[in-house]
Amino acid sequence: MTEKTMVYGVNPVRESLFSGASVDKIYLLHNRRDQAIDEVRTLAKHRNIRVLTAKREQLDKMAQTPKHQGMVAFLSTGGYDTFDDLIIKAKAGSAPPFLFLIDGVEDPRNLGAIIRTVDAVGGDGVVIPARRSVGLTATVSKSSAGAVSHLPVSQVNNMGQSIERLKQEGLWIAGLDVSGEKCYTDYDFTGPVAIVVGGEGKGIRQKVLEKCDCTLTLPMMGQVQSLNVSVAVGIVAYEALRQRALKQ
Repeated sequence: MTEKTMVYGVNPVRESLFSGASVDKIYLLHNRRDQAIDEVRTLAKHRNIRVLTAKREQLDKMAQTPKHQGMVAFLSTGGYDTFDDLIIKAKAGSAPPFLFLIDGVEDPRNLGAIIRTVDAVGGDGVVIPARRSVGLTATVSKSSAGAVSHLPVSQVNNMGQSIERLKQEGLWIAGLDVSGEKCYTDYDFTGPVAIVVGGEGKGIRQKVLEKCDCTLTLPMMGQVQSLNVSVAVGIVAYEALRQRALKQ
């Protein structure tokens, strides 16, 4: 049975159309015309996608928030790549594979921000666990600013086994941990690498942490000894981008 994923907001809906995602139908705010609405109408027409209108109250109910910017779209897909497909795509690129494994992030805004950042630095994909983690929800899509329509995301049943598979494929596994062995700036991100980050508050689960080839830490000079997970990903992702760009 085909799953339905709902996205809302100008950027997520527009990016879903640009990316070629399987959009079933789009609801636009009744009697509203502006540049964003007209653009979505045009894109949808070119792809023969149904466009319907709805009152604001109906859109609020669909999106479960009033922050839908006048548009809601339904996609005929769960949005996930298989783990095998994600690996194949990562290895097919011109640069060494560059992945992020997100072990137990539960806030959809954090996951959306992580997906947006990984896409921005040219990462090959994100892996999340099927349990004890948020999945690809409308809020995740909104927070990713539409990046979820471009970046492969795989949902796996066993993160430890997935790490072992990546090792077999030639990737090195680096985990972010407050008690890491070395500073993240001292690590070589230029080869095939997967970076593991933990969920809010708990960090990487011990069994997953033990699978990592090494652990990295971010310097903390203040009284609070941890960063928001999406901020930590952003710092490390751009260090990796800097190193990989210099090697080209």
